[in-house]
Amino acid sequence: MHAPAPSGSVADGPPHPTAPGPHPAAPHAPTAHASNATPGAPAHPAAADPHSPAPSAHTAAAGDAASADRSAPSPGAPAQAGAAPTGAQGAPVQGQPAASAAPPAGVRLDRRAPAEGAGGGDDYPLQAPDPRVAAEPAAVCVACRAGRVDDDGYCENCGHAQPRERDHMEQECGPVAAVSDRGLRHHRNEDAFAVGTTALPDGSPVSVAVVCDGVSSATRPDEASLAASRAANASLLDALPRGTHPQQAMHEAILAASEAVNALAGEQPAEADEHAPQQNAPACTIVGAVVTAGLLVVGWVGDSRAYWIPVDRSPAVRLTEDDSWAAQMVAAGLMGEAEAYADHRAHAITGWLGADAYELEPHTAAFKPDRPGVVVVCTDGLWNYAESADEMAEAVPADAAARPLHAARVLVGHALDGGGHDNVTVALVPFPAVPQGAGSA
Repeated sequence: MHAPAPSGSVADGPPHPTAPGPHPAAPHAPTAHASNATPGAPAHPAAADPHSPAPSAHTAAAGDAASADRSAPSPGAPAQAGAAPTGAQGAPVQGQPAASAAPPAGVRLDRRAPAEGAGGGDDYPLQAPDPRVAAEPAAVCVACRAGRVDDDGYCENCGHAQPRERDHMEQECGPVAAVSDRGLRHHRNEDAFAVGTTALPDGSPVSVAVVCDGVSSATRPDEASLAASRAANASLLDALPRGTHPQQAMHEAILAASEAVNALAGEQPAEADEHAPQQNAPACTIVGAVVTAGLLVVGWVGDSRAYWIPVDRSPAVRLTEDDSWAAQMVAAGLMGEAEAYADHRAHAITGWLGADAYELEPHTAAFKPDRPGVVVVCTDGLWNYAESADEMAEAVPADAAARPLHAARVLVGHALDGGGHDNVTVALVPFPAVPQGAGSA
């Protein structure tokens, strides 16, 4: 399935159907794969600085030759006479008077202190902490601002789960920008994106954006989307500078993404299969865009979409056709768009990346727009709230091509204001491509 070409465009791919009109949002169907998120346990990173070694035992000048606990001199500072021995927190050690003198010369602070006139004592003075080793900072809860965050990512005081790295992500790479958010209803973000810029062999700039949506009915959907987006982006940034045609490069990138997701299935522990044999292999959808000085290429598998929004908003066009139950019903002439997308099975996807996919059919299409604009690459977490091309054009800020990061934030906010029922991810790519360094937040 392929998308309609923007006004004045020349399609380098298969025929493109006309852009669809508005469709009412419909819930994900329980059949096939439904791209919703599932809860996951958060992980909170903690900083550490274990690079400094523990200090050597301090020694002083030789005094009593009969002392058996003397050790060779080391770089540490000698014990000071008249100072009370301290524990790890700097408090006097129990059993030692604060005003007593320091241990005799040559006594290691981590060994038994000999009593005066005897062979040994009952106390074991502790070695002082090395001031060069900084204490590991304790993470503070973002909710109560008082409790310590445990290793499992929850506050010990109020029990609030702490934000994870993928809950909200933003990136701007030259003129390309992307934002991803967990949304308001899900416990983790199973979307992922990758953006980049490079140059063609003739030196002209090219921009790349890839967006993936993990299939929540499969296992490890967050890993699938991340692996696919990274693999596709790396493939594009490798192939384009070597002179590969952008449409062929997009096809190869989708295949590379598929291989990356398939590899995850082989990493599933055997015991996990025994405990959850009903789970499917990791899976996700993918949509990508490549923009050069005069060519726009899109590629996709699943129901993540790309839209063409010209600067004058006339006409805005949806560039992709969903691999979904509703799209199949409309294409077969069995239902009208309004009826199909109102059905509870509408968003059940019929194409995805994963080891259990029926048959991988990467879709690609090429266009030559006759005016500047911006390409919106997004998951259904956004287009559920701006489904038609006209609705998307209305939601996209007028200065999106000049301020892509700002525009991406606005679009994510549009989805959250609408309910944020799903993870939301959007990338914006200005057309024509401009040199790296352009664009601003």
